[in-house]
Amino acid sequence: MIPSANLTMVTEFLLLGFSNLQEKQLMLFPVFLCLYLLILSGNITTVTAIRLEHRLHTPMYYFLSVLSLSETCYTFDILPKMLLNLLSVLRTISFIGCAVQMFFFVGFAVNNCLLLMVMGYDRYVAICHPLRYPILMSWRVCGQLTVSCGIAGVIIALIMINMVFSLPFCNSNKVNHYFCDISPVIRLACTDSETREFVNFICGVLVLVVPFSFICISYLYILRTILKIPSTEGKKKAFSTCASHLTVVLIHYGCASFIYLRPTASYISDKDLLVTLTYTILTPLLNPIVYSLRNKDVQLAIRKVLSRKFC
Repeated sequence: MIPSANLTMVTEFLLLGFSNLQEKQLMLFPVFLCLYLLILSGNITTVTAIRLEHRLHTPMYYFLSVLSLSETCYTFDILPKMLLNLLSVLRTISFIGCAVQMFFFVGFAVNNCLLLMVMGYDRYVAICHPLRYPILMSWRVCGQLTVSCGIAGVIIALIMINMVFSLPFCNSNKVNHYFCDISPVIRLACTDSETREFVNFICGVLVLVVPFSFICISYLYILRTILKIPSTEGKKKAFSTCASHLTVVLIHYGCASFIYLRPTASYISDKDLLVTLTYTILTPLLNPIVYSLRNKDVQLAIRKVLSRKFC
């Protein structure tokens, strides 16, 4: 324990990010800027298409539009600051700014994980209980599920923020990341943070393992039901409605689990930064691409939206 008289309390953090790449950072800026613009345009176009096309006014596409909005806000919390830091010598973020960024990051990340679980449940009901689908997935139920995901995200974000920023920070303020993630910030605390690291791990299990397990169980029932369909065409049609969701789930949960479901002491290498980039940039980018490439209704709706813009 460091005597309190010798403590220099931290008022801002330095985001190291890609500083080890030195002048190559300038080359990364146009790449990440283009990716960010693609994320914004792709997700906003998807939401607009679903809103304007009446055939897409179903629970499945409703949850896709909510996920697209959440992903847009999620990237807006991280990428603008990261882009600014790539061009800046001073990569600092204030103590309050770091807390705010972490709050929105955790909140939207939890929301996204839970929305993917809800989308899995939607596919389960649609395929395994089609006759009860209008009742089990009514618009009222969809609204309640959406609000529940958002509230859960806010609650977990508040718990994590209180846990992290109630710690004393002194001397070192160098965050080995390109944004204020939980584990890199906890490691800068002056006191023993093992208990908080364990709580962080437990939260990771609750947010990642539990929803993913629920999705896996849902797809086991879906697979069993699909195999009972007599026609090959019917099997293909049933599976095609799940393929896009399953692709996004595997990428999102796989990358996030690699980072958060392991001891904090091993955090964070250059390889980890690349994996983190996958679920902060690639997953929000893939969502509209995967769903539009595999879905003719979404493709048609997007074409209508684009034709209205350019006509």
